Amino acid sequence: MSLLGKSVTQLRKLIEAKELSKSELVDYFKKRIKKYNSSLNAYLTVNEKESEDKTGSLNGIPLAVKDNFCTKGLRTTASSKVLDKFIPPYESTVTQKLKEGGAIILGKTNMDAWAHGSSTETSDYGPTRNPWDVTRSPGGSSGGSSAAVSAYLAPAAIGSETAGSIRQPASWSGVVGLKPTYGRVSRYGVIAMGSSLDCPGPVTLTVEDAALILKLIAGKDPYDATSSPFPVKDYVEGLNENKKMTIGIPDEYFIGVDESVKSRISRCTGILEKMGHMIKKIKLIDPKYAISVYTIVQRAEVSSNLARYDGIRYGNDRTYFGEEAKRRIMLGAYTLSYGYYDAYYKKAQKVRTLIIEDFKKAFKQVDAIIGPTTPMTALKLGEWEKYPFFGEVMDVLNEPAAVAGIPAISVPAGLDKNGLPVGMQIMGNYFCEGTILNLAHQFEKETDFFGVVKKGLENCKD
Repeated sequence: MSLLGKSVTQLRKLIEAKELSKSELVDYFKKRIKKYNSSLNAYLTVNEKESEDKTGSLNGIPLAVKDNFCTKGLRTTASSKVLDKFIPPYESTVTQKLKEGGAIILGKTNMDAWAHGSSTETSDYGPTRNPWDVTRSPGGSSGGSSAAVSAYLAPAAIGSETAGSIRQPASWSGVVGLKPTYGRVSRYGVIAMGSSLDCPGPVTLTVEDAALILKLIAGKDPYDATSSPFPVKDYVEGLNENKKMTIGIPDEYFIGVDESVKSRISRCTGILEKMGHMIKKIKLIDPKYAISVYTIVQRAEVSSNLARYDGIRYGNDRTYFGEEAKRRIMLGAYTLSYGYYDAYYKKAQKVRTLIIEDFKKAFKQVDAIIGPTTPMTALKLGEWEKYPFFGEVMDVLNEPAAVAGIPAISVPAGLDKNGLPVGMQIMGNYFCEGTILNLAHQFEKETDFFGVVKKGLENCKD
């Protein structure tokens, strides 16, 4: 029996039917990691310890976890040499919930150092390579998680988003990536980048798997004051409702987008319309303004969050910070300094409020908003150096949802003229994860993502 490409849901059924043991499944993925990780560099640390045998919704399913989630007793570096030998004494809430749900942590995945980047090339441990083309980037900062799922070195993974770091690499790697509403999933134990922006979420092969994992990790956490008490729904059960929705299409999200990407999203829009959904043109604030807001707010929060890494408690001292971290610390300190706070940080927060209000107004007219996930498909490794603000340019279509804190999901929308994956993002109103998951699931059933996920798996066969 071939396991290649089987979803979390399918693997669960095999385990429950006793057609597959948990140890066999773990061994299968470890063999694949051993075979392919040297060429992809998706994992930084492989977990060699025996895991607790707990039952739950992820009974025996091995998962990959981005290396900015603290894992008790398992090295956590955030891909920075500052934390090269850091072994956390406690568990993040997300990984704790995964373990309690029966999941097994396969290992920790590569990322841009401190999550500063959108190509996984600022990692102090070398770049991750895209399974679709190893000369290209898988995206970032959750590039290791996305590459691991795309190459089937894990059936699913956990990533984190501050401006697009789940959706953008999911798009470039040809998989599903879900960013929940800010506060829907606890940030406790996640090495902070932008505290008012960070969102943990799943990277998967199917929408159903994303719904399953979100249901497990979502909810109020007494250790995180920013986590929401809003009730957690059964996102899996909600997938089967055949809802007809009004979908907003903003022209502003197609400005400067590659023509082959536009073409794929246009085709997807037509399919959704034929399925019975109403397509409605809407106006939104140009995403370029979210770049300025994100750049200022995120840098300010970075300068505060990285101040704790002084070499006393966590390992190596501040001389080990990479160039990108230093740039962000300095720019953040500048925007918060006396005489510049009002001119930059305070103004950015005011524009952030305008973006939030703009989305609220839009969601009075539509159930969901659709657009491209990224303006272009995966770039060659090294091309990021051509862009002074590479991450902001690549994440320009993701940043408005991140700044506003609304949920969004990226799903495969076909291939571009070069045979590389294109992502379509679906944005929803606050705490309406069920709505965007339902629409994404309908789209998946109708199109099978144009065979993108299956074709991607061919890149790394058993």
